[in-house]
Amino acid sequence: MAGTGSDLEATRAWTKDQWRRALLANRRRVPAATRFAEAMQLTAQLTSGRVVRGGQTLCAYVPIGSEPGSVQMLDEVADAGVRILLPVVNGRGPLEWAWYDGRDDLRPGPYGLREPIGERLGETALRIADVVLVPALAVDRRGTRLGRGAGFYDRSLSIAAADTPLVAVVRDAELFDVLPAEGHDVTMTAVLTPGRGLLRLR
Repeated sequence: MAGTGSDLEATRAWTKDQWRRALLANRRRVPAATRFAEAMQLTAQLTSGRVVRGGQTLCAYVPIGSEPGSVQMLDEVADAGVRILLPVVNGRGPLEWAWYDGRDDLRPGPYGLREPIGERLGETALRIADVVLVPALAVDRRGTRLGRGAGFYDRSLSIAAADTPLVAVVRDAELFDVLPAEGHDVTMTAVLTPGRGLLRLR
């Protein structure tokens, strides 16, 4: 089951947890300079008008740890006239959402997340999104997304309008031919990588 430049090969029998451990280990080995360059590439992709346009609403997230992207990326997208909604964890239920008003209005949240301090707009705010960026450890060409395992996005994305693009954000080497899937997994419609840009799936 070949990936695209990754050293993860011959993994057909792997479980999701095995995939997660290997992918997280790979991300931890990425040099800081590479992560910075990839964040700049993603920023360029998101401000190009090919993923989201000024006047539209983007559901995004604040990258943490080794996740691709940066807070600066969100600032530049907002400066391009895009309204940004960020997730707020609410127990074990679907994510709630609040507007992004800049990095100074972020506070620590569960699981090491950074969340907006503004008014919570509820779970159904996802329906106003024109595009949804979804954090992922990997995605395959069928749209199967591998997340960190908490299930928040799988419980939330079904609320989005049926025609809303669901875009997994991963590094170039984290797009694979086939990943393990389960019935509750929500299928992505596209993937965004630093070097490859926006690729349609399915």
